[in-house]
Amino acid sequence: MNDSFWQAAYIIGALCVVLSIKWLNSPVTARRGVLAGEFGMLLAVVGTLLRAEVVSYQWIFIAMVAGGAIGAPLAYLMPMTSVPQLTALSHAFGALAAALVGTAEFYNDVAEGNPTTGFKMVAIVIESLLGYLTATASVMAFGKLQEIVPTRPMTYKGQNVINLALFAIATVLGVWMVAAPAPVWVFPAFIGLSLLFGILLILPIGGGDMPTVIALLNSYAGAAAAAMGFVLENRLLIIAGSLNAASGFILSVIMCNAMNRSFANVLFGAFGQAQPASAALAQARPVKSATPEDAASILESARRVIVVPGYGMAVAQAQHKLRELADSLGKRGVQVDFAIHPVAGRMPGHMNVLLAEADIPYDRLFEMEDINQDFSECDVALVIGANDVVNPAARHDKTSPIYGMPILDVDKAHTVMVIKRSMNPGFAGIDNELYYLDKTLMLFGDAKAFTGEIVKELGAHK
Repeated sequence: MNDSFWQAAYIIGALCVVLSIKWLNSPVTARRGVLAGEFGMLLAVVGTLLRAEVVSYQWIFIAMVAGGAIGAPLAYLMPMTSVPQLTALSHAFGALAAALVGTAEFYNDVAEGNPTTGFKMVAIVIESLLGYLTATASVMAFGKLQEIVPTRPMTYKGQNVINLALFAIATVLGVWMVAAPAPVWVFPAFIGLSLLFGILLILPIGGGDMPTVIALLNSYAGAAAAAMGFVLENRLLIIAGSLNAASGFILSVIMCNAMNRSFANVLFGAFGQAQPASAALAQARPVKSATPEDAASILESARRVIVVPGYGMAVAQAQHKLRELADSLGKRGVQVDFAIHPVAGRMPGHMNVLLAEADIPYDRLFEMEDINQDFSECDVALVIGANDVVNPAARHDKTSPIYGMPILDVDKAHTVMVIKRSMNPGFAGIDNELYYLDKTLMLFGDAKAFTGEIVKELGAHK
């Protein structure tokens, strides 16, 4: 009976995983997708616990309690603005679990006097390599997102050569273990190189590239899980891991296309180093600034306003004040829409999550390709914390590091207002031409506080 149950649980669990990814494609069905994924995972855990191979539950339950004690506080205490950090940690834990399983399987076979070779060893090598490098890379990504580690690219001479050499050595050791029984020191050395490569892989990547990196690490973790499925002869792990790897990779491709950049440029280009001339140029060029009173007067006389949120909105946690502003303008007959750039924020969908938290209707959120043609007809484009994704230099300046990157065409609006703390450049490290246009008004200050002041002024104009 138990054998039949866990096999049925795995089949239904795999179906739930497939449906979960399908339903998560749309905000309308996203909640259903989350529930389907959770139910599928529950079936997988219960089914596994009922397998005949499980002879004792003591350490399993100890591990479950320890995991719950870590996971529950993380889920409840981590603010929505820190979802990217939580995602990075989740990748680290999942990848490390896969790597540890591979390590246990390797040493279990060695202890039994049957050194593993052939297909199983290939799976263990892939599982361990991807698992360990993803674990340390994800921790480094968490550190950059949390600003524990400097968010700017950290580079040194010959960095890419050293990184690739480490990966090549790890690969050679992996091939050695597959081809023939290797000396006892080879597997620990292989693990150490994998861990080190994961750290060094993230060092030259700027914080602004974390959306793509997180998606890519998600793909690595999924591939490690799929390899673990082959090691354990577990079909559910193979299915779920493969889906995770494929979806993460596809999302990475989408993110790279959204920035008009290649994987190699993201991983090895040290994109985001500050340009020395940017600060001086910003001081030399005049800009027009405005007060909350000025902004409120312009907004209430508009017919249509398009809001462009960015990471600055997330840092200031201004989404709720932004909802108040949208509601206040809506009562005055102003149409307020939101334009979402694919790489706005620190992970795919970051802006969507924050705006949804503030109960901003889904039908008011538009992707870049769906709303770009509307900027020329809108009265006001209100940019809150976004920078490089609205920089017109991406269209014409061939010397710019963001040249060719698709941007939101906010400069085509009749009036542009930008809420920003200072004139400091964005993650690309370059000055933004948008700020110096005659139609642009700079609203200097904290995004949450400044938006709140605009809402107060609108209330005073009743």
